[in-house]
Amino acid sequence: MPITLPETLPAFDVLSTEGVMVMGLGRAQTQEIRPLRIALLNLMPKKIQTENQFARLIGATPLQIDFQLIRMSEHQTKNTAAEHMAQFYRPFDEVKASGEKFDGLIITGAPIEHLPFDDVTYWGELKDVFDWTQTHVHSTFGVCWGGMAMINYFHGVKKHILKNKAFGLFRQNNLAPSSPYLRGFSDECYIPVSRWTEMQMSEIEAAPGLIPLLGSDETGPCLVQDPEHRALYIFNHFEYDTDTLHEELMRDKQEGKPILVPQNYYQNDDPSSNPVNRWRSHAHLLYGNWINEIYQSTYYDLDKIGG
Repeated sequence: MPITLPETLPAFDVLSTEGVMVMGLGRAQTQEIRPLRIALLNLMPKKIQTENQFARLIGATPLQIDFQLIRMSEHQTKNTAAEHMAQFYRPFDEVKASGEKFDGLIITGAPIEHLPFDDVTYWGELKDVFDWTQTHVHSTFGVCWGGMAMINYFHGVKKHILKNKAFGLFRQNNLAPSSPYLRGFSDECYIPVSRWTEMQMSEIEAAPGLIPLLGSDETGPCLVQDPEHRALYIFNHFEYDTDTLHEELMRDKQEGKPILVPQNYYQNDDPSSNPVNRWRSHAHLLYGNWINEIYQSTYYDLDKIGG
């Protein structure tokens, strides 16, 4: 089954070219089926790139997905055309006022990890989003900074500044092989990491109810389940394209920032060679498992979500 997207959204053509099944809104409305409603709260500067990455993963499942795009109400992006934002995104305050509900919500990362949470300009509204998920979203997936913000808000787990950026492709251990979210996972997998902060496993294990699913001896916890709040938190980037870390390296070099070559990413750690994608299959497994768990447990009647 396809993912439903506006035909003018850039991701429509990108995913169609890649062989992902996509469907225009008009055709989707003629089918007698209730698609899963999955929203993306996109906090990243490069909105279109992030849309493509997450739409690619959730659009690869056998289920029909109605994909919605949400932005913070007052924060204005400087990296994406205003026309694109006006055409495809709705501000959160409008979504909240509508009373509509969602089967799933992805909250992305944001390049503000150096700031204390209280110093983020839209922190007040984001806390409102977190509370809203408990009554209007069946399952929430917090990614990188978005996951750190959620686990801090709901459990008080702190983020810690790293001396050096965790940057590269790092091996993760499967800590919960029987978890439905890790169905089909190997004993270990690789995932792109790009952050200046970390959550610490000891603090996560000390928080009641949290279940570590993936973790690394080098970069700490990666994936955590929060059953009480119907949420997953991932602090790394399964959604990244093959060349995303390379683009970050080139950007930081051009801006004169101190940056090391991403570890375990290029062949022989040589940035003049092509990077090797060793995470794509596990990325599809994780998001496919998440969508499947939503499908198995959500209500056919959307109004019952959060009840």
